Amino acid sequence: MVQAMEAWLLADHGALAAFYGQGFLVKSLPGNPDVESIPKDDLEPRLRHASAPTKTKREYHKTRHGFAILAMIDPVKVATASPHAKLFNDFLRSL
Repeated sequence: MVQAMEAWLLADHGALAAFYGQGFLVKSLPGNPDVESIPKDDLEPRLRHASAPTKTKREYHKTRHGFAILAMIDPVKVATASPHAKLFNDFLRSL
């Protein structure tokens, strides 16, 4: 199970790169296709590191950036990278 929303954010590197723009270090993000297996303590530090060199938004901040990025990520990519997100998505669609 995902322990923090940052795991879902890491499922869509393209959305992160689009949000942060020039200078974003996409190659420094975990390449693990199963975001649920990334240790919780690694999530925010990885995002902060990858976003720190960007010019406009700077370093990742949960409340200033997290929800805007959450609105941009592709739910299909998240469901592919997170089995529990897929279950949640499927449940919501069944309502």
